[in-house]
Amino acid sequence: MKGTVWSRKALELFGKYKYVLLVLLVGVLLLLFPSGEKEEGKTNAILTQESVSQFSREALEEKLKRTLSQVEGAGEVYVILTLKEGPKQVLAQEGSATETTRETAPVLASRGGGIQEPVTVQEMGPSYLGALVVAQGAGDPSVKLALTQAVSALTGLGADKISVCKGK
Repeated sequence: MKGTVWSRKALELFGKYKYVLLVLLVGVLLLLFPSGEKEEGKTNAILTQESVSQFSREALEEKLKRTLSQVEGAGEVYVILTLKEGPKQVLAQEGSATETTRETAPVLASRGGGIQEPVTVQEMGPSYLGALVVAQGAGDPSVKLALTQAVSALTGLGADKISVCKGK
């Protein structure tokens, strides 16, 4: 008798909450399947500086060219930047030390789907060595000064590292 009472109550509850149970079941199934695609042989992927960094010297030069050409009197402008160092990332490190050796390894954080990436502590932008600006209106000292100040503000270079020349 007790078995039939319990089974009747269970069927009653199932009928009442069948949609809730169905949603829970679908949720559990989705959690069991990994999200994202794994590349073959790359379960613990460590991203390099080149793949993480979105910096492009050519893109920055083009953007400077378009922007500096808008300076009154500048005319057509060409920009060349030289880099001392590209952008860098400082990664969190964990390690152990003995009397004779010290071993360190980057701290890894899981992104899900079996992919791990290093923890970045600090990102540093590129360090510039110098800049050359060729502008049609650079013969005018006020235009030359404005171009020098603009490049200095955007790159962090001193005026002594920026050469502004008159173009054709």
